[in-house]
Amino acid sequence: MLKQLIWIGSSLKDLNMFPEDVKDEIGYILYLVQNKEHHSNIKPLKGFSGGVMEIKTDYDKDTYRTVFVSQLGNEIYVLHVFKKKSKRGIKTPKEELEVIAQRLKRAQEIALNKKEK
Repeated sequence: MLKQLIWIGSSLKDLNMFPEDVKDEIGYILYLVQNKEHHSNIKPLKGFSGGVMEIKTDYDKDTYRTVFVSQLGNEIYVLHVFKKKSKRGIKTPKEELEVIAQRLKRAQEIALNKKEK
C-alpha cells in the first residue's frame, strides 16, 4: 500500500512551476518513497535529524531540491521544493533551511494530531 503524500505550505504549487522533466523525475522518486523503495538521488539533509531527506535533481544546468520526511507516522510530508539559486558551493541557503525548519514543525503538529485521533 502506498504511503500518502502530504504537501506542506506551497510545496506542491512550487513543484508545478518546475520544467516537466523535473516534475516527472521528482514524481517518480516520490512514488518510490511511497513504496518504501530508495533512489540514488535521495540523501539525508544535513543539519536535520528525524529522517529529513532531500531529492537532488539536475536539469539544464540548474539544480532542484525536494525536501521530505517519511518518518512521521504513515505519511510522507513534502516540506519544501525549490530551485537552488546559489552558484557557489553546495550548501543549502539559510533562508531555504529556515523554510524547511518551519514546515517540519508544521508536519510534526499534523502527525501528532493524526496520532491522537
